[in-house]
Amino acid sequence: MSAPDPRTGAPSAPAEPPGSEPLLRVRDLKVHFPVRSGFLSRVTGHVFAVDGISFDLYPGETLGLVGESGCGKSTTGRSVLRLVEPTGGTVHFRGEDVGAMDRERLRGLRRQAQMVFQDPFSSLNPRMTVGATLEEVLVVHGLGGGKAGRRQRVRDLLQRVGLLAEHADRFPHEFSGGQRQRVGIARALSVEPDLLILDEPVSALDVSVQAQVVNLLEDLQDELGLTYLFIAHDLGLVEHVSDRVAVMYLGHIVELAPAARLYEAPQHPYTRALLSSIPVPDPAARHTRERIVLGGDVPSPMHPPGGCPFHPRCPHPAKDEACTRLRPPLEEVAPGHFAACIKVAPGAFTAPLTGV
Repeated sequence: MSAPDPRTGAPSAPAEPPGSEPLLRVRDLKVHFPVRSGFLSRVTGHVFAVDGISFDLYPGETLGLVGESGCGKSTTGRSVLRLVEPTGGTVHFRGEDVGAMDRERLRGLRRQAQMVFQDPFSSLNPRMTVGATLEEVLVVHGLGGGKAGRRQRVRDLLQRVGLLAEHADRFPHEFSGGQRQRVGIARALSVEPDLLILDEPVSALDVSVQAQVVNLLEDLQDELGLTYLFIAHDLGLVEHVSDRVAVMYLGHIVELAPAARLYEAPQHPYTRALLSSIPVPDPAARHTRERIVLGGDVPSPMHPPGGCPFHPRCPHPAKDEACTRLRPPLEEVAPGHFAACIKVAPGAFTAPLTGV
């Protein structure tokens, strides 16, 4: 089992080879949104969007963050950069506490860590040309030298992401969805960051365009040595791009493991159910595929269940009354493989899914 973090009591994330220090260290992160009602807008409850998650992200790797819609994936990514203020927990970037940064230091963080948003159209100003959008970033951060230098840098950025230099004079509505997402990637790269948080960067694109953008991201990672937190709900895509995968459910990480190991032998019942839902392109293989259909609906994040958050829908044959009382910690059940289930012990429940 994993040793708890001495500062927070949260379990440690899987260790990398000796001498490797995490670029990003998240411990017991919580984001609770207040719910207000009545004439005086009093707080009557909270939405527990993220409720105590911990993970490490190492230089040069891609950590996939997956789960159903509403599980807290995007909120996690935004809170890491303090686009959403965390309610509790700590985030350290290069050993520095992000929560303790003042405005000036936070601006410095934004040069080192950037975000690519899900909707490429709404994340761009429709009244500014692409060139003006990219140049504005350079002006804010004091990069690119004079005006001529900034314009040359804009042209170089556009060409790096597969666009043409003359595209700088166009407005966002003149581009396709895939081209707009390339502009978003160019904007993120303009400050030469080390970390990119990719919030479902291809979910709004056609399948053929998705492949092009994913290939671009992989080429950029190899070329620039970038680190990715890749947020998505497409499990097949996450398997392709990720070194490790974290599975979220109702604001909690329920499993964290190297991608190949997680897809071959998932330990948590929720992960097994998710993987069994991946479409199989071979009709002959569909009849040999284990299918797990979860009953009921996802509980409200305003009123999460006690004990294990997954227990109301859990299909595990050994589920019992203890699952309704005990909140399972994220524990190491195999080397580098963590799961949050009191019914999963080291060496148990490791059979691979049939047909996966």
